[in-house]
Amino acid sequence: MIKGTLKFLLYGLLTLFSLRVAAGDIKSVGVPYIQNYPKSVYLSGNQNWSVAKDKNGVMYFGNAQGLLSFDGKYWQQYKMPNRQIVRSVVADTNGRIYTGSFGEFGYWRIENKHLKYTSLIPLIPKKNKITDEIWKIYIDGKRIIFQSFTSIYIYEDNKISVIKGPAFFLFLYKVDKRFIIEALGKGLYELKGNQLVPLKNDGPPLPQSILSILPYKNGNLLIGTSKNGLFLYDGQRYTPFSTPANAFLQTYQLNNGVKVLGKYYAYGTILNGLIIIDEDGRIIQQINKSSGLQNNTVLSIYADDEQNLWTGLDNGIDRIELNSPLYFYFDKSGLFGTVYSSLIYKNNIYLGTNQGLFYSPWTGDKGQSFNMFNFKLIPGSQGQVWDLSQIDGQLLCGHNDGTFNVTGGSIEKISNISGGWTIKKLNDDYLIQGAYNGLVLYKKDPSGQWKYFYKIENFGEPSRYVERDSKGDIWVSHAYKGLYKLTLSPDFKRVVTTKYYDERNGLPSSYNINLFTLENKLLYSSDEGFLTFDEISNRFSKYETLNKALGSFSTSNKIISADNKKYWFINHGKMALINFGQPGKIEIDSNRFSVLDGRMVQYYENISKISNQIYLISVDDGFVIYNAQDTQDRKKTILPAVLIRKVDDITDTYSTISEVGNSESEIEIPFSRNNIRISYTLPYYRQAKIKFQYYLEGYSKIWSDWSTASQKDFTNLGRGTYKFLVRAKINDQTVTEVTSFEFTIQPPFYASNWALLLYVILIVVVLLLGKKLYEKKLLKDQLSITAKLQAEKEAFLKKEAETTEKQIIKLQTEKLHAELAGKNRELANSAMSLVYKNELLQKISEEMLKLKDENGKKLSEDQLRKIQKVIDEGMNDERDWNLFESSFNEAHESFFKKLKANHPDLVPNDLKLCAYLHMNMSSKEMASLLNISLRGVEIRRYRLRKKLNVPHDKNLVEFLMEL
Repeated sequence: MIKGTLKFLLYGLLTLFSLRVAAGDIKSVGVPYIQNYPKSVYLSGNQNWSVAKDKNGVMYFGNAQGLLSFDGKYWQQYKMPNRQIVRSVVADTNGRIYTGSFGEFGYWRIENKHLKYTSLIPLIPKKNKITDEIWKIYIDGKRIIFQSFTSIYIYEDNKISVIKGPAFFLFLYKVDKRFIIEALGKGLYELKGNQLVPLKNDGPPLPQSILSILPYKNGNLLIGTSKNGLFLYDGQRYTPFSTPANAFLQTYQLNNGVKVLGKYYAYGTILNGLIIIDEDGRIIQQINKSSGLQNNTVLSIYADDEQNLWTGLDNGIDRIELNSPLYFYFDKSGLFGTVYSSLIYKNNIYLGTNQGLFYSPWTGDKGQSFNMFNFKLIPGSQGQVWDLSQIDGQLLCGHNDGTFNVTGGSIEKISNISGGWTIKKLNDDYLIQGAYNGLVLYKKDPSGQWKYFYKIENFGEPSRYVERDSKGDIWVSHAYKGLYKLTLSPDFKRVVTTKYYDERNGLPSSYNINLFTLENKLLYSSDEGFLTFDEISNRFSKYETLNKALGSFSTSNKIISADNKKYWFINHGKMALINFGQPGKIEIDSNRFSVLDGRMVQYYENISKISNQIYLISVDDGFVIYNAQDTQDRKKTILPAVLIRKVDDITDTYSTISEVGNSESEIEIPFSRNNIRISYTLPYYRQAKIKFQYYLEGYSKIWSDWSTASQKDFTNLGRGTYKFLVRAKINDQTVTEVTSFEFTIQPPFYASNWALLLYVILIVVVLLLGKKLYEKKLLKDQLSITAKLQAEKEAFLKKEAETTEKQIIKLQTEKLHAELAGKNRELANSAMSLVYKNELLQKISEEMLKLKDENGKKLSEDQLRKIQKVIDEGMNDERDWNLFESSFNEAHESFFKKLKANHPDLVPNDLKLCAYLHMNMSSKEMASLLNISLRGVEIRRYRLRKKLNVPHDKNLVEFLMEL
């Protein structure tokens, strides 16, 4: 804050110094440049009640719809809490803007990057409730003084004290460090501390309705009243200030005043604009609606530190450029039409127009009162005036009806040849004039007056421009037919030789070819640039060096000499003053004349010299006075700094991020809103061509080109901190200091600090979870491996067990097989024993029949029968079968079960036969065992086959073996 205040004070001191250097006299001819700001531009209420300027150069206006701000480029409106009219406004050095309205006063300041209002009403003691308008606000050190018609409120140390007067107040005024207020019907009082002290008066009382109190020389006060004019106060008494301005101020009702440039006083009126007077009371300037103001009612007036006079009007805002190098006179009434030529001659100013020749007295600008022009038409001059030229002390007027010699308010025709476009000296004795139908000669008569001499023969083309080259030949340009080079006879009366030049000789076109003399050298202009003529080749070629140096003015259609190696170049409505004074260097001054662009009559532009520093410029509805000395003074002015104004979010919908980019608060922009527009301006209000150059650290690589654009869009900015640098250049000459503005594009959420912390937490959680999962997996793998090992072990053991079991089974099978084989052997042996036994018994039976007793006789039948019975019992002994069956069942345990299950009708003999067949015994063996014959065996086999349903093609033995 302290740093900012010191910077402001330093800037103020430098500016004050520059004003002391640059402050000159306000001209009393014409009016200074006035810039209008209509309601349609600032988009707010009509009335503007007060004006102020802050430390950054931003202008503030108390408007009917609120507080207005203007920075030279952008307007902004701020509404009061209850949409009141802002009657008063003032800015301090700490960035606060104090405003007063009906029942409300407070201050505005930047909060959260926006201008916010804070009301001071709650600080007023309850018994002093405010019920009227706040008309004046002043800053007195740490005190802020607010004034209404009923009270004075002093804000200091966050407290408000209230001062009442002996009567109702009118207005409070600050005069240097004094505060003076009018108490209606009681006179003037001075506010000292918190006390009102009446001003001493030994004379007549001062009239009421005091609307201006300004410091005057020798410590006196200059007091302006509403309807009684001006008064002086010397500390003892009030005396009327006898001045020509009094009548004006009394008639049109003085409303406010301000001291300007240290020695002038500007007074606004209710009915007729404003006037500016000097310390002697002479009117130096009178500015009203007819001379450029938007409205004649001046509600407020303010002089800034750049020689600008701001007027808050009943309808609009105007800026008057004091010490302007250009002063204007416009014919708002349409009295004299379009001006084609103007010239000052013998204390008169002459205007040649399309309606005739007008004149008015010219007093110049020698400190006298305001020059009120009263143009009158010179009798007999009605019609188109083309040219005014002063030659050898005589004023010649080229007219549609001929050529006239002008003296005072009268004219004398000296030629009847129509259309005198241009006239100049051919030599000391002759003038040559270009007219509608050729060239005309003029010669002085014995009394020294220029008179018509001769119409040059052998040439009748329209001659818009005429120049003589170094060889004495006459060059004539035709608007649509190229150029003519004429060689005159020795007596100049006729053209001896005519040469015509067009495209065949190097001209880019036959149209708009003009010729001028520049530094004693003929120069030819065209739409493609200046040309030079080569005598040897008899051709034209582009003057490349000059064209390149002139830039856009290389296609100028007219050149007018300004003396001292300076020339006016006019390029189709745009003008520049170009200095060729330094060899190899050309200085082009065009920006200050930009307000005149398009204001001159094209192809008939006219600029005449009044003195070494002052020029008269003809414009279509009047004239302009240019004072080059004021231009030199202005170069010493200290330039303000570029202001970073609004920073807007243009990502999708437009929104304001910050209203003041220069504020000290840090600006952070979300990554999702990384498309921004930065608006900047130079609070330099005088007429000038302002260009800007910017550089964005962290984004750009080089400074941008100079441009008049006052805003820049940046899209898709990456995360990080950026520094926006900007500077301005005025009239392509003076460059301001660099202004910087830092902002940060926040990282996207996924790259923010919180996100990074979240990532760390997630990583830790993931690591812990991974560790847990890994440990779980490790345990699972361990269990899996253990289970697998166990399974493999079990499988191995099982396999081993199976192998062992198989070996055991094999062994058991082998054992069983061995046992079965043994049983089969035993069974076979048993069967064979039975067979052998039966065969033996059969054989015994057979042999027994052969036996004889001792007598040689066969044995008796009884004996044989008994023996046979024993044999038969032996052969049919069931015990043998039971023993066989038991052995057979051990060897073939399921044979009889299956057989009986499948064939329950089998009898025991059938079972025996089946068993014998299963043992693959022969029929003989079976017959022996069954004690039957072989035939019986076959019969039984047959029967058995049928019982068993053995197929015919199936062997019975095989069938039984398969059971």
